[in-house]
Parts: sequence; structure tokens; C-alpha cells
Amino acid sequence: MKQVAFLISVAVVLSSGCATLAPSQDAAVIRAKEKVAPALVHIRPVKEVFTEGKREEVLVIGSGFIISPDGYVVTNEHVAGSSRVVNCVLYTKEEMEAEVVGVDRYTDIAVLKLKTDRRDFPSVKLGSSSSLRAGETVLALGSPHGLARSVSKGIVSVPDRYLSTPDFMDINYNNWIQTDAAINPGNSGGPLVNLRGEVVGINARRLGGAENVGFAIPIDVAKEVIQSILKNGRMIRGWIGLSFQELSRKTGDVKQEGVVVADVEPLSPAAEVGIRPGDILLSVNGKPTTARFIEDLPVINKLIADLPIDQPATLHLLRGDQALDVEVKPEERSDVVGKEVEFPEWGFTATELTPELARRAQISSRQGVLVSGIQVGGLAAAAELGRGDIILKVDDAEVTDLETFSKLYRERVDSKKRLVLLDIRRGALMRYILIKQETESTNGQEP
Repeated sequence: MKQVAFLISVAVVLSSGCATLAPSQDAAVIRAKEKVAPALVHIRPVKEVFTEGKREEVLVIGSGFIISPDGYVVTNEHVAGSSRVVNCVLYTKEEMEAEVVGVDRYTDIAVLKLKTDRRDFPSVKLGSSSSLRAGETVLALGSPHGLARSVSKGIVSVPDRYLSTPDFMDINYNNWIQTDAAINPGNSGGPLVNLRGEVVGINARRLGGAENVGFAIPIDVAKEVIQSILKNGRMIRGWIGLSFQELSRKTGDVKQEGVVVADVEPLSPAAEVGIRPGDILLSVNGKPTTARFIEDLPVINKLIADLPIDQPATLHLLRGDQALDVEVKPEERSDVVGKEVEFPEWGFTATELTPELARRAQISSRQGVLVSGIQVGGLAAAAELGRGDIILKVDDAEVTDLETFSKLYRERVDSKKRLVLLDIRRGALMRYILIKQETESTNGQEP
């Protein structure tokens, strides 16, 4: 009987102990949420979207958080980038507009500024993502499916998950925080928070078709980008024109060091000094560059990006059995996406030719505009103008940039000139396109 009584008492103690654990964690969750929630922002940007040769304005729903008492807000680039108007709803349900200070598409970060002189906004505390561990409890705050002021709880599944990049860019500068805290459409741009109430990540992506597999941008990465945007209006990175591949794809030698040069962009600083695909990069300015697995590549990309612009850097390479040292001057990496405009009378859209787009088209000059979309049934489609064509001339008038083309285009539309000749570049070939505007003839003569 004494043994039975002892076992019963132990069971009571254990059960009461377990009962006290849950309220303790619940209290920590509530404390962490209450530290961050007052700085939450429900974001409703009106974005310009260009599809199939048309420009449309679309209302988007996302999340953000205030980082300073004077009203600077952080969110995702895919939420607020290319926005005409950004409407924000604060935690107090107060509504106000914000302007886009700057964006970085490569890390999917945008910084906004609330249009007000107030300096008393509640703001978050930015923590550190470098010490995150798998299994650590985190909270995802934001507006899933437009449901503002929501919070979900989960754990860090993997603190440094490698993810492939979207189509418009070809490089990773960071790995991602994977979490099972529910991240749904509308959560994008909201904070990922630890139990100390510190922001450790920015919710950004989820795995389609999976249950609660979400990803956040590490806050240590975001801090650097935010500071650069606040100072310069953009993120400044070095670029030499190299893309890399992990060593495990090329060699089975586990003792081999370095990272494989997968591609060298034409007209790039690396191409000019003779670096070739297949070379193995061993170090940059004496810093080792070993990437045996794909998860190691962002560190190498970041090392290149941190090189000072126009300052010589020494790259130590291995080509076969030959060791090489080459000196290269990094350029500033430009945004791959330029300003885009719709030309409705002809039924197409075009974008400015950024340095990045010019390099991809393998042309040395930025002269011209890039056709980004064609409307089915429009005049441009009828003339067989194609997506990716570069318009160089309009009736023998040179197209130096998007503004020049817009002026030449408007003159011909307003004058109702029946035939307009375009000189275009399509790949490596030059072609002529004849736009036939639908106008009434006068006495059988073209105007």
C-alpha cells in the first residue's frame, strides 16, 4: 500500500509539473507577442504589374513592422516594390500612406517611410539570427490572407536552408530560416520573433503544397541591407561577373578546396582578365573560398559582393594543375529590372536597358529599349515584334533610352503616321519591323 501511495504521489507531482510548463511557455509567447505587435503594419500597396504587354494596377496585401520611432517600416520587396501608392494600417487601426525609400530584389527587402512628422511610433527590437538553433520556438506575425494582427507559433526547423532564387536573379547572398510557424499569403514582410520579443527574421516565402513549411530572411542579412538603403537609397554590391558551383558537382576529392567557376558573363571584369568556366577559385584577397556543398555558395557570393567598387582585388585560382593570381576591379552590381512602360496604341510594353540587361544581351552599349511583353492581336504582334527584341531606331532616329523612345512613339501616334519603321536587334541578328498604324488615307496617299 505504501508503494502504491508513493507512485500515486509521484504521478500527481509529475502531472502538476507538466501542467505548469504550458502556462509558463504561453506567458512567454504572450510577452514576446506584446513587445512586437504594437509595431506591426498591415500593408496594402497598389502595384504596377506588366503582363502580356499590358500594364495593370493590382491591390496587394502584405505585412511589415516599424523599426524606428520616426516611422520607417520594413517589408518584402515583392510586397511593396513597383508600388504607386502604399497604404498602411497600424496596429491601432490608424491608416496612413508611406513612400518607398528603397528596395533590394536580391534579398527581397523594402524600406518604407510613413508620411508623417510623428516621432513616437512603437518600434521593434532587432535581434540576431546567427545564434538561432533548430528547435527554438519562434512566432510569425502579420496578416495571413488579410487577417491583420495574427500570430502563429512554431519552431526553427533549419536555421540555414538553401533555396533557389526567383527567375529574375541568378545569385544568392544568404540562406534562409526554415520554420513550421504558419506563413501564408499576406504574412510576407512580417516579423519572425523569438521568445525574447526580438525580430530574428522577415517572413517571405512558403513551400507550395506543403503544410507549414515557411521561410524567413535572416535579420542579420536584413540589417545590412536596411542600413544601406537608409544611407544610399539602395544596396551597393560589388560584381565581377562570376557564378559558382559547389565542388561536389565536379570532384569527388573531399580534400579539394575552393569553389568551381560555373560561368563567366561576357563583357564582365572577370571576362576581361581571362577567368574561365571550370577554374577553381581558391581565395579572394587571401580569404579562402571553399564551397563543397550548395549551402556554402551564398558565403562566396557575399564575399564577392562585399569587395569595394573599382578597387583591385586579387583572386587566387587553380586551372588544372596551374595556380594563377589575377587582379580584377569589381563594378557595382546593377538591378536587373529597369523601369517599364506600356505603349497601348501598338500593344506592347518595354523596359529601359539596364547595364545588367545589356550584359545579358551581350551588347556593349545601353542604347535602345527592351521589349518586355506583347499583346495578342495588337499592332506590334501583327508586325511580329517579339518579347526580348531591342528597339534601336524609329524611322532612322536613334533610341538612346526609354524616354527618347517614348517621345518618338508619341509623335508617331499623334501624327497618325501610317507606316513606322523600327530597327531592332534579335539575339545576334539585326532586323526591320514595320508598324502599320490603322489610319484613314487621304486621296490614296500616306500621311
